[in-house]
Amino acid sequence: MTGWRRHEGLAVALPVEGIDTDQLIPARFMSRPRSAGYGGYLLHDMRRDAEGHPVPAFPLERPETAGASILVTRRNFGGGSSREAAVYALIDAGFRAVVAPSFGDIFAGNAVNNGLLPAQVSAEDAERLLAALAAGPLGAEVDIDAGAVTLGGLACPFALSEAQREKLVNGWDDIDVTRRHEEAIAAHRAALAAARPWLWPGATRDQGAR
Repeated sequence: MTGWRRHEGLAVALPVEGIDTDQLIPARFMSRPRSAGYGGYLLHDMRRDAEGHPVPAFPLERPETAGASILVTRRNFGGGSSREAAVYALIDAGFRAVVAPSFGDIFAGNAVNNGLLPAQVSAEDAERLLAALAAGPLGAEVDIDAGAVTLGGLACPFALSEAQREKLVNGWDDIDVTRRHEEAIAAHRAALAAARPWLWPGATRDQGAR
């Protein structure tokens, strides 16, 4: 995964609160391989009617939103089940950042581990951004180092922990973070093996753990 610090792209408004992971990608599509791409299933049941036809009034179905990469929405985005496929659907649809007042905790963790920024802004700033986008999508900038989303004359700060920032900038997930400590882990393992060889059945005191 490639890390990033700054992104310029088209911002689109989705003025709905409480969009959960079951809405982001319905479970019936999750049996398909990731290699096939999940972007076409993003918010499928909100974007399609009962017959499967696009709903023209839905924000992401409007022609002018094609190519949008920054999604601005309302509170509690990504609540519900822990499905990582919800993040895959957003990424495969071209999104690099979601801006909202709050996120489901597991969704936010999955997002960061996959290079998608969950930019948490105040409820007031979210409404200002949504109001600015009411007439249609606009160019925007997301700067991880500055911790701000800029759209037109608005510059809205967002909350991001240092651990989240480090992962996004370096393109790391939890395994990558652990690998930074490989030498310390190996040294601890060797010391433990020497002191308590019985923890590794079959290993002699001289061999320790391998």
